[in-house]
Amino acid sequence: MLIKGRRTSAALVAVVAAALLVTACGSRVSPEKARAMHQDLADLARGDAPAGDTVVPSGDQPVATGETGTTLDPDAPADGPATPGGIDPSDGDGVAPPTGTGVNAPTGAGRAGPCDGLKNQTGVTDKEIVLANASDLSGPVPGLFAAARDGVRAYIAYFNATSKLCGRSLRLVEYDSRTDATGDTVAYEKACSEAFAVIGSVSILDSGGASTAQRCGIPDLRSVSLSNERVRCNVCYPMQSSRTGYIGIGPYVQMRKENKAASENAAFLYLNTGGSPVLAQGYAQVAKAAGWKVKMIQGIDTADFNYGPYVQRMKGLGIKYVHFVSATPQAIRLARAMRDAGFTPEIYQLSQTQYTREYTEGVGANGDGSLISLPHGMFNQPNAEMKLYLTWLQQVRPGADPSSFGVFAWSAMRMFIENASQLGGKLTRASLLKEVRKERKWTANGMHLNMDVGGKTTYTCAYLTRLSGGTWRHAPKSQVCGRLIKTSFADD
Repeated sequence: MLIKGRRTSAALVAVVAAALLVTACGSRVSPEKARAMHQDLADLARGDAPAGDTVVPSGDQPVATGETGTTLDPDAPADGPATPGGIDPSDGDGVAPPTGTGVNAPTGAGRAGPCDGLKNQTGVTDKEIVLANASDLSGPVPGLFAAARDGVRAYIAYFNATSKLCGRSLRLVEYDSRTDATGDTVAYEKACSEAFAVIGSVSILDSGGASTAQRCGIPDLRSVSLSNERVRCNVCYPMQSSRTGYIGIGPYVQMRKENKAASENAAFLYLNTGGSPVLAQGYAQVAKAAGWKVKMIQGIDTADFNYGPYVQRMKGLGIKYVHFVSATPQAIRLARAMRDAGFTPEIYQLSQTQYTREYTEGVGANGDGSLISLPHGMFNQPNAEMKLYLTWLQQVRPGADPSSFGVFAWSAMRMFIENASQLGGKLTRASLLKEVRKERKWTANGMHLNMDVGGKTTYTCAYLTRLSGGTWRHAPKSQVCGRLIKTSFADD
């Protein structure tokens, strides 16, 4: 359905990601909850799951130590450490990957600023500009946010294949934030002295490096931010923008318009771990604001593998809409349990972290009726910018599946390059941040929906993306929008 060459993913990523990604919400996870969640992950990774569930990734992702950082070797093969510095643009059959033009060009369509006056500074030499990525690569789930790192790698490969920035190539230094607040802090301490900016990062406990980044003034253009500390950081700007506790009502208004019966017989389920309970209850509050009748809000422990009782309760209540904030293995397990009980809700809503090959292949024919509120375009119908991401991802990580993390990491690189190019000789950390704060309707050339990056406001539109016959489709084709609802979990 997506792209050929499946690489086994970390099946438990969504235990974290479903609870952490700001899927039209912006809810965050405290360090205490995240640590408890890590223990759930570790227990599952040790094998406390039924046979047939994939709980540990394949291990084919290289892991940086986070102590000194890993510098990309321009001469390394593409299926090992990625090669943005000196990648062969051929894909192996003699055909070079595409290079965009106009707005999709490596530096965008804006006019490059004159380079006179550009001074060497932290991360900037006569020959290169050093960027960093600090994402969780080790911990309970090895390779957890490798997709974010690979999104940055892909754009750097794209840029270096054809371009220079005031005569300088880009070089990426990678840090492993180790699924740990201290690891995130250490990564940013090193980035402050070694890199000009940090791009596309994702870390569960990203609260750790927030004060470090702010103290040294390093631009931190993130894929997503997952803590209040990171949101408050005045040098940290996620491409998937959000504000804690605010959720767009648009999808709920649209679904009620399409299927009033389902909206009046709704159930919100969630894994009892991390931020999942807050997300699910927040969604339920917004659904009620849109006129829904919520008959069931139910948590499920991560160690509970028998979903039959929950399905029977939903059957008894006449539930027609089920929203499950969960990991992908659990989302598949519930779908199978509903099938075995002869229970078919009219809508089965999931999180954007289930927009993966893992879910579609795991759920099979049981997936029809699945729905995701998606903040970006589809991989099987890519626009020009998305196509660049998909193609260059395969250059740096052959066989990798694309993901939302990668989409927004690529977006962060484009924002950096376009602003840095236009600044030219005026490029400094402070001048870059000044331009980033002006980005209030950022789409990365239509790759994703409008994001108020500079204002860090939760996005108000989404695509209702539905699975039918193993294929995802936006239905309706246009995005649905609505005002933001302040839930009881807002931090202001």
